[in-house]
Amino acid sequence: MKAEAMLFGGVALFFGGLAALYGVWAGEEAGTVALVVACGMAGLVAFFCLIQYRRRGARAQDRTAAEVVDAAGPVAFFPDESLWPIVTALGFAVTASGVVFGLWLFLIGLGVLARGVFGMVFQYAQR
Repeated sequence: MKAEAMLFGGVALFFGGLAALYGVWAGEEAGTVALVVACGMAGLVAFFCLIQYRRRGARAQDRTAAEVVDAAGPVAFFPDESLWPIVTALGFAVTASGVVFGLWLFLIGLGVLARGVFGMVFQYAQR
């Protein structure tokens, strides 16, 4: 994952520099915020890839002298079907509707959203 970390790190630096230049020259808040958010998202993916690289070490794709057989074997753990993404989507929809219709609906949606996210995160914690 070292190559992916470097790639997304470069993208994050590009968007960060572009946001700084755009913020100074254009002076418009919406475009600057969009570029800062893009920088943050690319930085988050780069950070994740870097942590995975440090935790698991170099993959066969990261080594220049690797053979095809080095990449053989199980790739990763892929979970079975789950209802938690549907609960999360429902919670997000109710939370977004609560912004329009009132605080009570927003809080209910926030609770459903939190339960869906925690369900997805801790679904395979015992594995």
